[in-house]
Amino acid sequence: MKTVFTSLLTAVLLGATAAGVQAADLLDEVKARGTLRIACEGSYPPFNFKDEKGQLTGFDVEIGRAIAAKLGVKAEFSTTEWSGILAGLQAGKYDVIINQVAATDKRRETFDFSGPYVISYPQLIIRANETRKLEQEADLKGKKIGVGQGSNYAELAKSIDGAEVRTYPGAPEYLQDLATGRIDVAINDSLLIPYLREKTKLAVKAGAPIGKPDSNAIPFRKGNPKFKQAIDKALEEMKADGSYGKISTRWFERDVSKPLAAR
Repeated sequence: MKTVFTSLLTAVLLGATAAGVQAADLLDEVKARGTLRIACEGSYPPFNFKDEKGQLTGFDVEIGRAIAAKLGVKAEFSTTEWSGILAGLQAGKYDVIINQVAATDKRRETFDFSGPYVISYPQLIIRANETRKLEQEADLKGKKIGVGQGSNYAELAKSIDGAEVRTYPGAPEYLQDLATGRIDVAINDSLLIPYLREKTKLAVKAGAPIGKPDSNAIPFRKGNPKFKQAIDKALEEMKADGSYGKISTRWFERDVSKPLAAR
């Protein structure tokens, strides 16, 4: 009986230990590690890209560093192509993605999200000398549309009747094809266009808005309520103390956490 009791007690203790391990919140892991592991593309200006010195910079990079500081840890960045970035998060390669991820219902089935930190909308990008009317979905029938592989813009493009959708690893590739006439139009975040106009020499320009506004947020693995609360608190504190506004204005000349009154 003593042996049986000891075995049962051991099993109970082991079960409790296992449950405790499973219940560990991502916030505890981040605090213990001392770093917040952040993934981004690293090739998506002005959100995240490498400057002339090869240093990672951009709006999302600054936001990530500010969030890490609010958590009392350092930001540790890794870059990967968009096509594999969500799979990497699911596999635990990093803690969060800060890369203008739209918090769609489909993605919420797999990940939890912070509250929205950017509100934007999809926008057409056309060649600078474009003379055709390319404004509404009906205008895009039979046209070649360039989008990022696996992006919500790819889903939008595929829903356009009669359009030929071409997917690319990232924005630089399809914008180059657009400028050289290999595709007719591209779709990306409306906030990308001012940067392209000011910082690049590609012969492209902003087209018409298309689709519905996006609420971009920060995804992470499900089952981490303390971590979600900490991330949301950090974002709210940044908005309240003005640090978010300073970062946003530096890159976009306005507070992109708020919707445009009109467009």
